Amino acid sequence: MTDDRLIVALDVPDALAGLKLTEQLGDAVGFYKIGLGMLTGGGLALANELKTEQGKRIFLDMKLFDIGATIEAAVRGLAQFDLDFLTVHGDPHVVRAAKEGASGKPMKILAVTILTSLDRADLDAGMIKQGDVPDLVAERAGRAFDAGADGVIASPQEAAMIRALPEAAGRLIVTPGVRPAGSALGDQKRVATPAQAIADGADHIVVGRPIWAAQDPLTAAEAILAELRG
Repeated sequence: MTDDRLIVALDVPDALAGLKLTEQLGDAVGFYKIGLGMLTGGGLALANELKTEQGKRIFLDMKLFDIGATIEAAVRGLAQFDLDFLTVHGDPHVVRAAKEGASGKPMKILAVTILTSLDRADLDAGMIKQGDVPDLVAERAGRAFDAGADGVIASPQEAAMIRALPEAAGRLIVTPGVRPAGSALGDQKRVATPAQAIADGADHIVVGRPIWAAQDPLTAAEAILAELRG
């Protein structure tokens, strides 16, 4: 049985490259993230193939944001693919519309709090209100939960704070920005190791570059899984 706490991000150019990576990882990995970068490269087709033909779980990371009616319609369409997780921005009106669109389907709606590649300087440039990033993440998480989100996306550095929220009971915390010890940070700024992220309250960790860019992706994934189990 695979350890679905690890979600491997298929941040590769197209569906063919994604399929090649999943073949390399084989039965070791049972949960994959397909993001916006692969949307025009056959991402939805890959999601469907991995789900229906290989029995993998799928996290579609679209980070949807629009007016409520558009979000509801988009989510209703995506829910037909029998996916497991879908991301939307954590604004309450977006979350409520997404939950309406997913009504009757098992797909979980995960709300993005603040992207793990952003820090306070980035928020200032975007004219986001003042405050420490962890506090803003926790506030956005709480509001998303109140709006009906099944879970949130947050950096591992905020996982413990979110898990402590009363509204977080029974909800999912999924953490990108996870880097095994010694790995390059890449474009991430708020990171932690896999074991630390889980210890701090994350249900799932998302790991991309340290696996797909490794000389041996299977060995890299197995090392992360061993850390989680240890």
